[in-house]
Amino acid sequence: MKLRELAHSRTGDKGDTSNISVIAFRSEDFPRLVEQLTVARVTEHFAELLDPKAGPVRRYELPNVQALNFVLPGILKGGVTRSLALDAHGKALGAALLDIELG
Repeated sequence: MKLRELAHSRTGDKGDTSNISVIAFRSEDFPRLVEQLTVARVTEHFAELLDPKAGPVRRYELPNVQALNFVLPGILKGGVTRSLALDAHGKALGAALLDIELG
């Protein structure tokens, strides 16, 4: 099952950092997201785009709204207005994250 079947995403970017919130459609699916959508899993999913020198991916849990927020430093390679990688903007990254397969 793809993550997009259980959740949607909202994204933002500031400088070269993107953040992606993953929000469960149903509150009963949130524990599954917490369990399976780990920092290690998101880091692996975006490994080719992340800059290890910029710092690690961070995850914040927002249980009141059944959401996880991931902060991905350095992924925008200098920022949206400086990057030639048009696919790396927050919305595209959010869509890419929703392609993760859940067990």
